[in-house]
Parts: sequence; C-alpha cells; structure tokens
Amino acid sequence: MTEIDLDALREAVSRRDDDAVDRARERLDTLVKPLGALGRLEDLGAWLAGAQGTCPPRPLADVRLVVLAGDHGVAARGVSAYPAEVTAAMVRTFVSGQAGVSVLARQHGVHVRVLDLGVDSDDLPAEVTQLKVRRSSGSIDREDALSYDEVREAFAVGMRVADDEVDSGADLLVAGDMGIGNSTIAAALVGATLGLGPLDVVGTGTGIDDTAWAHKVEALRDALYRADAHRPRSLRLTPLDLLRTVGSADTAAMTGFLLQAAVRRTPVLLDGLVSCACALVAHQVAEDAADWWVAGHRSTEPAQHRALDALGLEPLVDLGMRLGEGSGALVALPLLRSAQAMLAEMGTLAELGLSAEPEGPALDDEAT
Repeated sequence: MTEIDLDALREAVSRRDDDAVDRARERLDTLVKPLGALGRLEDLGAWLAGAQGTCPPRPLADVRLVVLAGDHGVAARGVSAYPAEVTAAMVRTFVSGQAGVSVLARQHGVHVRVLDLGVDSDDLPAEVTQLKVRRSSGSIDREDALSYDEVREAFAVGMRVADDEVDSGADLLVAGDMGIGNSTIAAALVGATLGLGPLDVVGTGTGIDDTAWAHKVEALRDALYRADAHRPRSLRLTPLDLLRTVGSADTAAMTGFLLQAAVRRTPVLLDGLVSCACALVAHQVAEDAADWWVAGHRSTEPAQHRALDALGLEPLVDLGMRLGEGSGALVALPLLRSAQAMLAEMGTLAELGLSAEPEGPALDDEAT
C-alpha cells in the first residue's frame, strides 16, 4: 500500500520568497509609469518574482498543462447533459490535438500531457493509461468513490507527475480536467470541506436542464450526507478521507499534483471548478500551498466561487467560461506573461533621467 504522510507534506511546503516580492514592488515603483498604473499586472509580477525567488522574474518559457481524466459513477444518476462515454472520446480528442484546450495550448506554446486516472474504458492509447488507478470511481451518493489503497495511489500519482514536469523544466504548471460528472464531484468536495449544502454549490455543469439539475441536487444532498456521516464526532474528515468518500481518482491525483508543485516551489495557474476544488482540499493539508497558486478565471459554477473566496484568490479573467480542460487558465496565461515582461523589460525613471515626482508630461497617465 502506498503511504502518504500529510504532516511531512505540510512541513515541506514553504512560503514564497518575500524578499523577492519586496524587491519587485520596489522596482515597479521605479519604472517609467505612474505609481500603480499597471494595476493587477503589478501584483502578478510581484507574485511571480516571489514564486521564482528572483527579481525581475524569468520569462515563462516552459508552461506545462496536465489533463487528468476520469469517470464518475454518479454520472449514471443523470447529473450531466452527456453520457459517460464522452469521457473516453474526449481523451482521444486531446491525444489528437483537437480539443478546445489543445487549440489554446498551440496558440500559447504550452505542452499538453493527458493521463487516464479512472476513465471507464480499456480502449485508450497506452501513453495515457500507464498510471491508471481504476475504471470509474464509485457513485458518491451511495458509496465511497475509492478504496483506502486507491486514494493513496491516485494522490501519489499526482505528486509523481508534478515531479516529472518540474524535473523536465516546467516554469509554470496548469492542471486540466476531463470527466463527465466531475462538476458534481468538485461541488461535493467544496460543500463537504466548507460545510455547505447542495444548493450552495450546485451548478449547471455541462449545461443541464431542470430535470438533470434536480438529479444533481439529490446526488449532492446524498453525497454530502454520506461525507458528514463519515466524519468523526466534532472533527473534519482528513483530506484523504474526503477524497476517498466523495472525490475520485482524478481529483485525488490533482490534489497531490497541486501540493507537490508547492513542495517543488513551482507556480500553478489554476483553472475552473475542478482545479479550485482540489486546491481547496490541498489547502486543508498545507495552507502555505496557496502562495504558489494564482486563479486563472472565474467559472460560472457557484462552487468555484465558494472555493476562490475560501482560498482568498481573485481570478484574472471572467468570461463566462465553463469548458474546463484547463482552457480558462490558458486564456489567462498571456496576462501572467505580460506581467513578467513589464517588470523585467520596462525602463526605469533613473535610466531615462526622469524624476520620480508625479508631475510633468512624462508621468501623466494619459501621456504615458
């Protein structure tokens, strides 16, 4: 059985480099612009400097997206607009480079890796199934998603994949998701972690109708009841117990992936509901892990909004997206790259022989 020492993981996660953050903010105030004129780009540049431990920060030349795929037994309860078979079909679409996030990845020069953690199929390419944990996860409204051994195996797989990507030179990681029913799983994780009811976290996922929405509410009600019944009196479920009870193989792997990225001091651009739900669970293990994450976009899913609030993260873009796959994160990626470039490449007032005083046309907002 794979052993996971959550206490050791917590101790291994360090804070970002506050000295580099301070130096970045000092440099930003010397650039040829009014103070604060770049808005959130300045915060992003300082965050990236702290994550890299250097000012100015280095370009994000090697960005890697890992799509973690899996099926979920709860999909049989009619919670999605699509049948479970779509998961395997979409994995093949990722492999062929025709998925939505594949297009964005090509546009932005991002390497994509696709892994099957729990797809309900034995007919997928060998390169995506090498780390598979099981076929589909249990239906969380009536049974545990995973066994004790499986949740530890999946979590360890996510950690190993993060190590692989960092060891291969990744400057920035993105966790993508694929799996029919995964918005129900993610909503259950958020609801169980924050003590919320089904109506607080339920969303429309793939664009479900009223009947499917009612099925989803019922499934979440029963899943959250089961999570509460597993909870020791007056205590919270441990993160691994939570993933075992109402998670899945792919979300357990993603949680391990996000934590190990923090251990390896590698920044992560979060995507939508699924990655934010996993980040919330990972945050229960190590609060400092949030130092290494930035939220790419605001999904239409209520559970993601709850997770973002709990994590204290403000998304970079809000375009009404709900595709998943890592697509929202890649849409936001150019903003992070712009923040790095501005901090690293803009001239300073001293270099151009200008005064730092806020007067004269060189420092006028409209003039610049």
